[in-house]
Amino acid sequence: MYIGAPAFGARQAAGNSLENLAEVVQYAHTYGVQVLVTMNTLLYEDEYPEAVSLAHALYKIGVDALIIQDLHLLELDLPPIRLHASTQCDNRTPEQVKRLKELGFKRVVLARELGIEEIRAIHEEVPDIELEAFVHGALCVSYSGRCYISEVLAGRSANRGACAQFCRMAYDLLDAEGNEVLDEQGVPIHQRHLLSLQDMDRSAYLSELIEAGVTTFKIEGRLKDADYVTNITAYYREKLDRYQVDLRVQTASLTEHRPIYTRDFTPNPEKTFHRGGIDYFLHGRTANMANWDTPKSTGEYVGEVLQINGNTLRVRLKSGVVLHNGDGLTMGNEGFNVNGVEGNWVKVNKNLSPTLSTREGGLFRNLDVEFVKNLKCERKIPVDVVFRETEDGFSVQIGDHERSFTYAHEEAKNADKALENIRTQLSKLGDTPYIAREVRIESKPYFIPISVLNEWRRATIL
Repeated sequence: MYIGAPAFGARQAAGNSLENLAEVVQYAHTYGVQVLVTMNTLLYEDEYPEAVSLAHALYKIGVDALIIQDLHLLELDLPPIRLHASTQCDNRTPEQVKRLKELGFKRVVLARELGIEEIRAIHEEVPDIELEAFVHGALCVSYSGRCYISEVLAGRSANRGACAQFCRMAYDLLDAEGNEVLDEQGVPIHQRHLLSLQDMDRSAYLSELIEAGVTTFKIEGRLKDADYVTNITAYYREKLDRYQVDLRVQTASLTEHRPIYTRDFTPNPEKTFHRGGIDYFLHGRTANMANWDTPKSTGEYVGEVLQINGNTLRVRLKSGVVLHNGDGLTMGNEGFNVNGVEGNWVKVNKNLSPTLSTREGGLFRNLDVEFVKNLKCERKIPVDVVFRETEDGFSVQIGDHERSFTYAHEEAKNADKALENIRTQLSKLGDTPYIAREVRIESKPYFIPISVLNEWRRATIL
């Protein structure tokens, strides 16, 4: 996972305190997850001492790598921490990636704009460096790390983490004489979101990316909520698991200590923040990469509006779609909520203009309250539990955790029941990150009260 530092990250509003990061590191490492922290802005001269101090603090709390843009940091007293080159470094060519490798970077986050053959060419030229590629999330209309419109027009530099996002604003399209250009329907292109790209979705091409040399997939998720993260990561986990099974690489060595996931939902990227999906140059330039109607989350297509009467819509829904009270709906740049459904009539929370029915694109749902309500998942690490007899008592081992306890060896009157009690109580790992894969008892059947076994289990796992 990647996450912003208290300062110097590419989103000023997405920083996290050192105290919070220390908790994140401890939690993530429990599940074998690496924590990569972004310090990927260009720095002013007087900021370098603070940046170096922050890097040492992050190293001290166990952060696994820093993602940086400012190469002058390499000339300073950084800790011996793994370094990743941010996409802000404009990583588009084999020459740039080779240079970064020679500077000591272990991984390069590729520019989003690269096609599959360009990625393959970089891997073939520099095979001994990790390549990280974006596969999902928001897109910038300019080359990664090369957009200066925010700095020029607002004095807010994207390379300083303060992008004003002019690409999400509305514009008129004028010809050389200052007249509004007409679209294909003969309507003036007036106050439309001409630069607002749809989101990237390369989920259909994961095998291609892996075979081209990509070692890590990156999901853009800054300022996204927990629902988005839960849904999208589950979606890609499902895709990768299927890919591994198809290649028959799901061997015991890969799965022995892998967390076990359970969830109450079917992942669907259209169900959380979603502006549409494009592969973005992966297989060449494609049409309709931007959504001129809105820069907001459109969600999933659910049908079409046949009639508008104030705050009531007559709709024709797609097969299988059921609307619920509280659902969020959109038409073009207009958003509203469902207040009631009766047959094919939908009551919403505000009066709508009848002209909305003429908009192309139909009716979309960007909030499915029933889906969000069930958006829960759990991750458990399978561990072996071993109960052993010692000279003066017993020891309990749960995964890598082990404790010894002094206790009298009292022979059990019912050997089978005694062994079953030990097995049952030690396997109750409850709210811990673990689930018992096997309980082995390397001891004679002694009598030990259930309360004592429970206490030993809790003490071992702490």
